[in-house]
Amino acid sequence: MMKAALTRRSMMLGTAAMSLAACATPDVSFAETSERIDFDRFVIDITRQPDETLSIWPEQAPGRDAVDLTEHMVERQNSFGLPDRAALDVTAPTVSYFRSENFSGNTILLIPGGGYQRVVIEKEGWEGARYFNQFGYDVYVMTYRLPFQGWPSGADTPLQDAQRAMRVLRNHNTNTRGSDANVLAIGFSAGGHLAGSLNQRFADTVYDPVDALDELSARPDITALVYPVVLMGSEHTHAGSQNNLLGDNPADDQLRAYDLTRNVNPDSPPLFLLHALDDTSVVMENSMELMNAYRDADVPAVLHIFEHGGHGFGMRGVENTPLEDWPGLLMNWAAENGLPPTPR
Repeated sequence: MMKAALTRRSMMLGTAAMSLAACATPDVSFAETSERIDFDRFVIDITRQPDETLSIWPEQAPGRDAVDLTEHMVERQNSFGLPDRAALDVTAPTVSYFRSENFSGNTILLIPGGGYQRVVIEKEGWEGARYFNQFGYDVYVMTYRLPFQGWPSGADTPLQDAQRAMRVLRNHNTNTRGSDANVLAIGFSAGGHLAGSLNQRFADTVYDPVDALDELSARPDITALVYPVVLMGSEHTHAGSQNNLLGDNPADDQLRAYDLTRNVNPDSPPLFLLHALDDTSVVMENSMELMNAYRDADVPAVLHIFEHGGHGFGMRGVENTPLEDWPGLLMNWAAENGLPPTPR
């Protein structure tokens, strides 16, 4: 039976208008209080720190001796007045563990974005972890090395970290929760490209095994990509992410190898895609073309497109807008695929 391709004209788009204007900045110094502070219903408990931080690599990351970098954090300004750090020059990637008090038996690996130039810690990492924790998901937020900084593995460097993070997560879950199953990987923007690569290349050998953890599966059970970078060498490509991943003049075979639409694995887990129609940074054709590619490969996938939202919203500014539905849509889909939240 012939499948109809998704196009802009064939999509059923919502028409409700939305405002992502800045909320009032809380009159509090986040660094000076240990009290719980909720910014709104989605950005919650903003002073809470991870319960544990785990190194992804037991000693040092592959190729560490080949790069001369000093990992550091930078504070970024934002209209919400919220903590907003980014990791630069990552050399020792980690997963930050947020433990749920009402564990559902299901776990999330969050992969923040940053254009393969930085890793956005709070906005697309810790804020999501705190939110999904209340629904019974243990959450791990990863940092990863950046491919343009001279690592010997080049464009596969972030995938090395993502595969290893999945294995560290599964081992930690076995030790703390008694099971390594039921993992949802969520990636944002360039982190969506990395999560999408993990969803398709979970079995690729991109580094030499370092210990027994590398016998564990790196395959997520399901994966969600939020305004993801997908396309390479296309008129719809996010140029900055492509340049940071592949360099200024990538060969055609490189573009093919790292374009997610050209490398769908028939054994990939089910996929959830989310995008805003008015995203001018990473245009929604990235998600739409990946949806079509998964359909063509008979891999289960769903796509949600919101009329407004732009790029990089995460959990911020979504309250009282149509976008406030996106976490619920994701959890409902996760439940349909065997990873339900804890009933509240």
